Formats: sequence, C-alpha cells, structure tokens
Amino acid sequence: MKDLAYFLEEIAANGHVALNVMQYDGWLLRFSGGFTGRANSISVIYPSRKEMAEKVEYCEKCYAKQGLPTLFKLTEYDTELSDYLKKRGYEVVTPTDVMILDLEENGPEADVSECVFAEKPQEWLQPYFDFEKQTDPVKQDLFRRIQERVLVDTVYCTVTENGKPAACASTASEQGYALLHNVVVDPEQRGKGLGEKLCRAILAKAKEDGARYAYLQVVQGNNIALNLYHKLGFKKVYTYWYMKKN
Repeated sequence: MKDLAYFLEEIAANGHVALNVMQYDGWLLRFSGGFTGRANSISVIYPSRKEMAEKVEYCEKCYAKQGLPTLFKLTEYDTELSDYLKKRGYEVVTPTDVMILDLEENGPEADVSECVFAEKPQEWLQPYFDFEKQTDPVKQDLFRRIQERVLVDTVYCTVTENGKPAACASTASEQGYALLHNVVVDPEQRGKGLGEKLCRAILAKAKEDGARYAYLQVVQGNNIALNLYHKLGFKKVYTYWYMKKN
C-alpha cells in the first residue's frame, strides 16, 4: 500500500501541477503564487540522503524567499518527518483521504446526455469559476495557467441543465490512472443528483479512453462528497495532510 501511495502522489503532481517546481533530495517543492495548497507545498516522493533538519531549514528559506508560508504535504507513511515538524512548531491541517476505484470491475453506469466533453478547458473555465464563486482575476489567471501546464491527458466535462452549465469536473490521466478533481455543482442546482451524473459521466469517459483506475482526493469531514464517492464504489487507500507552523 505504501508503494501505491507514493505512486499516486507522484502522478497526482502531474495532474494538478505547479507553476514552478524544484527537486531537492527526493522532495518536490512547488510554487504557484499561493494558489491552492497542493501547488504550493513540499511532498516527499523519493528517498533522501541529507539530514532532515538541514532539508527543512532549506525549504523554509526557499518559501520565505517567495513570500509564501512553508507548507508540507505528508502521507500517513511520512511519520518521521511529521513527528519532526511537530517538534519544530508545525501543526496538521486539512486531513484528506485518497480513494481509488477499479473501473474495470466497478465502473459506474453513466447517463452522458447533456454532457459536454473537451480535452482543453477554455469553455469549461467560466462555469467552474462561477460555481466556485471565484471572482478574483489574479486567482483565475493562476488557475488557468495551472491547467495549461498539465502535460498528461485531460478531459473537462460539463453537465448542462436546460441548456446551461450546471456542474463540471475534470480528469488527468496517465499510466492507466485517472485523477478525478475540480468537481463542482452550481450552488443553485444542488440536490438534484447532478454531482452523481457528472462523476458517472466523466468516469465512463476515462474508462472509454483506457483508464483502468480512477482516484481522487477528498477532505475528511466533507460528508456529502464522501457519501457520493462511496456510492460510486471508491475505496480509501491512504490519508495525507498538510503541516504548517502555528
């Protein structure tokens, strides 16, 4: 399970990219102007050689230079670093479960009527911003630039209701694994089952395009999303969390 966790961490970084990346002794340092934790955090990906204290101090200097807080993204297998950071004054925030679905064995049936699929996000972006109530042009630009830098295969799905966008999501796929993310429903259209229709449709598309597995990241306590993903057949694989200074 540990090997699977590190594999998913690696490919997830290809699906939700950062604008700038540094590789440092097995750690991945991501910088994206502070937009989202994933794109502005440090992940443990490969074995290290340097002393932990030296590495953490180096990371803190790098993020300070960019005017960003030092944020570590750790899995449940990074216990040594997690314990060290706690002693250094860091605290755990946003525990998140990573879940996986075998599309070949349990791929959900889908209704793709009123679903629009695209490989590029141009027409998809504005509904996404509207549903997320993201009106800051700087953050919109950062998100747009992040999407443009994804090099793996992408699909952007929009579900329409009465001819208007009502829900959207995207996938980023490689090596037979499709990352399901950016799932959002128009706040005025919630409670109609559009989120389930959206997920079933884009997962069916991922399977059609050759993915064997789908995986996703969901914040613990987001019970509405968790209930939906359990209903679709997703199973928890591991947990990750962020650590930042008090």
